Formats: sequence, C-alpha cells, structure tokens
Amino acid sequence: MSQAKRIVLAARPVGEPKSSDFRLEEFAAPTPGAGEVLLRTIWLSLDPYMRGRMSDGPSYAAPVPVGGVMEGEAVSEVAASSNPDFAVGDIVRARTGWQTHAISNGKGLIKVDPRLGPISTSIGVLGMPGMTAYTGLLDIGKPQEGETVVVAGASGAVGSAVGQIAKIKGARAVGIAGGKDKCDYVVKELGFDACIDHRDPDLPAKLKDACPKGIDVYFENVGGAVFEAVFPLLNPFARVPVCGLIAHYNDTEAKPPKWAASMMRATLTKRLTFRGFIVSDFASRHGDFLRDMSGWVRDGKVKYKEFVTEGLESAPGAFIGLLKGANFGKQLVRVGPDKA
Repeated sequence: MSQAKRIVLAARPVGEPKSSDFRLEEFAAPTPGAGEVLLRTIWLSLDPYMRGRMSDGPSYAAPVPVGGVMEGEAVSEVAASSNPDFAVGDIVRARTGWQTHAISNGKGLIKVDPRLGPISTSIGVLGMPGMTAYTGLLDIGKPQEGETVVVAGASGAVGSAVGQIAKIKGARAVGIAGGKDKCDYVVKELGFDACIDHRDPDLPAKLKDACPKGIDVYFENVGGAVFEAVFPLLNPFARVPVCGLIAHYNDTEAKPPKWAASMMRATLTKRLTFRGFIVSDFASRHGDFLRDMSGWVRDGKVKYKEFVTEGLESAPGAFIGLLKGANFGKQLVRVGPDKA
C-alpha cells in the first residue's frame, strides 16, 4: 500500500491552539489481519469538542495522549477487507481520527446509505451535529408552537439545524451569529425570523428587540457575552439545553461570573431548566432522528451548508479557525477522493 499520513497531538495547548501543537507524520498503510478492514478516509469532521480532547483535565471522555492521533469522526471507504461483514468499496462512518488510513476490526463501523444524501452529510446534518440539534432541542428544549427559540452559533452545523427544526415545530426562531453575511444567510436562506450579530456592541438591546415576548428556549453553543445578553430575557419555565461553550474552550482558568448569585436566584424564581448533554445520551433516538431529519432534508425543510478545506494537512489550521468562527457552515476536510 502507499504511504499514509496522520496528524498527532504534539503538545497540549495553553489557551488557543497553535500550529506547533500538531505534528504531521507519515507511515506505511497497514495490511488488515483476520477480521479487520483497512479504511481510507474521504471526509474528516472537525468539531469544537475536539478542543476538550486536547486537554488532560476532567471530562466526559479521555483526552488524546500527547503523540496520539487527533480524535475525530470520518467517512471512509473500505480499501481492503478480511472481515465478511464489509466489502471493498463499502462506505462507512468511523471514529478513525485525523489520518488518511486506519485499521478497524469492524466494531463501531456504520455503513453509510448514499441514498439519504451525499456521503459527507453522514458526519454533518445527517450525523452527529444534526442529531445533537434534534435531540437537544426536542428532548430538552421541547419547543411549543408560538414560543421563541434563540440559538447561538446559528450559522454553524448544529445551530442552523436547531433553528430550522424550531420553525418546523411552529416556534419563532432567533439566531445569533458572527457577521452580516452569516446573519443574512440564517434569515434569508434558512428562514429564521431574525438574527443578531454577536459582535454588535448593542447585542443585548437588539436581542431584546428581536424577542419582544422574551425567550422560552435558549440552545447554548457559545457562552460568554452571548449568554449574558440572553439570560435576562429568559421567561419563567424557560429551558436551556447546554450543548457547547466555545467562547470558553481556550480559557486557561475557570472563573465564575460575578453575577452567579443573581443567576441562581433567577433560576429559582423563574423556575428555569438548564441541562448539559452529550449527543450519546440520546443514542436510542438515532432511528427517529434519521427518519425525521432525512425527510426534512429531502423535502427542503432543513437546509445545510458545508465549509470544506482540502487535504489532511489543512486540518490544524481549519480547526484553529473553527474555534474563532472562521468557518461558515459544517467544517469538513476532504482528505481523499470519493473512490480510489
């Protein structure tokens, strides 16, 4: 087989990741043993949670070891097989990480049905990001017809789906995104009722104007100043699915907000519900998600946007940009061609 490449964690970042925290290595693509398959990566997904895997602090998942292949989900082609359940040419979804080739014993591999959409969507709107939006909003947020749903990171892979599902359920959708182009896309293309630029110095006032009846569901992807603008507008019995806190992922120390006491008081008096979640909490809902979301995508009720960089070598820079909001849509890396 040809030379393969992988990107490993060279050092644990302090604050924002930098290029020197990653290292590109070459290795000989291995030959599968009995019961194994060789996977050739086509698409690699980059997601904010990966920042947490670069640190060795307490978390819901083990960190990537220094010198280890960076964590990540990919769409791959079976390039060679000694496993009767997988044939050469099969397209699968697997957690193979940032590398061009990987060996698998078949456990955890999920065959991708190309009839549902382009294979890249299996790690996007029809994959983990889409299911995160679906389960977080419907199972925790529980939007009702006529309520106001606000979502941060509204032009991203998760946030864009949240707002569109809210509209399908009859709610009013207000997005928060970074920049005029993203806000225009969220309103004009995705059908949100409004979108506020989080960089606007008048964010709190403009968000209040966009939510005249307050906020019933806030889908949290960001934290920081965005949450501070949202919190006073939460209605009694509002629900807050906490999916991500990207504004804090590069923090070097945890500092409770000065207004923590008033936040706790409002949580009590308004009877607010905050719930953090990981998409795997709702694994039993995958069948429902795939049925509903694939139908919505097929019918044009849910639209999606992909932001693609080319080549495995582009992954570190693309990931660093992702944490700063440089992407516009689902961040993907095209590692190889669809067919060898």
